[in-house]
Amino acid sequence: MDLQSLKIDRTPPPPHPPRRANNPWPLRAALLLAAGGALWLFWPSLRGFADRLRLPQVRTHLVTAAAPAAAAAVRGTAANGYIVAARRAALSSDVPGRIVEMRVREGSQVQRGDIVARLFADEYRAALQRAEADLVTANNQAARAAAAAAAAAVEVQQADGAATAAEAQRRQAVALQKYYALQMARVQALAQQGIQTLRDLDKAQSDLDSAAAQVDSATASAAAAASAAAAARSREQVAKADIEVATAQAAAAKAGRDLAQATLDKTDVRAPFDGIVVLKDAEVGEVVSPNSQGGSNARGAVCTLVDFASLEVQANVPETALASVQIGGAADVFLDAFPDRRYAGVVDRVWPTADRQKATVEVRVRLEQKDDQLRPEMGVRVVFRDAGTAAPTAADAAAARILVPEPAIVGRDGKQGAFVLEGDVVRFATVAAGERKNGRIAIDGGLTENQRIVLDPPASLQNGDRVRRVDD
Repeated sequence: MDLQSLKIDRTPPPPHPPRRANNPWPLRAALLLAAGGALWLFWPSLRGFADRLRLPQVRTHLVTAAAPAAAAAVRGTAANGYIVAARRAALSSDVPGRIVEMRVREGSQVQRGDIVARLFADEYRAALQRAEADLVTANNQAARAAAAAAAAAVEVQQADGAATAAEAQRRQAVALQKYYALQMARVQALAQQGIQTLRDLDKAQSDLDSAAAQVDSATASAAAAASAAAAARSREQVAKADIEVATAQAAAAKAGRDLAQATLDKTDVRAPFDGIVVLKDAEVGEVVSPNSQGGSNARGAVCTLVDFASLEVQANVPETALASVQIGGAADVFLDAFPDRRYAGVVDRVWPTADRQKATVEVRVRLEQKDDQLRPEMGVRVVFRDAGTAAPTAADAAAARILVPEPAIVGRDGKQGAFVLEGDVVRFATVAAGERKNGRIAIDGGLTENQRIVLDPPASLQNGDRVRRVDD
């Protein structure tokens, strides 16, 4: 083992050269620069932190131009609704059939009585032709019965005349018989006195017997003539009865013809009133039936017709606001599609029942003027004006286009205004406030669009103060 390597070296180290003194300013400058850079870099965060501790927090509202409907809402009670038609009909046929011709489409204008569709009608047309032939036959039979009755009346006259003549002949024969009987009595008396001969007596007897025979013949002829007259009158009664029967048959045939005509006419679907077709429910080749059920393939209607002259507004008014709605009261209607256009209306009807699910009552408003922009089922906003409130003019609409929440308007130094935010500094702007309703105020002047105002400003907030927004 090498023990020399384990020997402790006790030789003193050589002396170091003399050290120079260190300068502290470069280090201080570097530290200052680093601190300045850090301060510059983190200054926004530090300032924001300080602002969060020092500046008041505020919520703001962006001033925008309100739609006319919203501006009008501060003048009365507002409700949503729809344009509906008081006269609306789903046109169909009274008889089932297949459509062979369709004359309208959506948007077609029709007049009352115009044909909008035709159904297959050959069998109904054939039935009409048969009914017309039956009517002709019945009319001919009635005419024949009338002629027979007229002939029977003539026969009655002739028979009555013959009976009258036969009766006259009978009376003449009876009178002649009486004459010959008297003559016979005189001849017999004279023969007993010997004045007349037996020849005269025989002749008188022969004349009497001949007169008696004539009486019997005339009596038989009169009886026959009377029987003939009675038979003629019976035939006349039968002819009159035949006339009544034939007339009834003709009336029945005419009713059958009219029924066949009416049935044929039902295959033409006609417009019941002037209007515009808003929906075509069927096409050529489809079957329509007035008794169409859920499981049937038949259509229930051909098209839907609306009378645009009957358009009105259906509004659902909350029960809590129903007291503001009066029949005959004024209302302003604004279409959702054209919110800048106002339609004047009048409350026409208030439904006698409410909707318990929605807690609303249906109100119908009659429009005082209509134009081509109105269409059924369009959404509207209805404002029921308070009693004594005049209709808004064009100037009113322009002046009331700014609506702001009520908490934004405060008083400072006896003036009413709002704090307008400019960057992070607020400026107090005096405003001219109009109507107040439903938590909003109509501003007639002092504010413009796109300005941001402070909501619920603290009582200590003053003009020129810096604030911190918390609604971003």
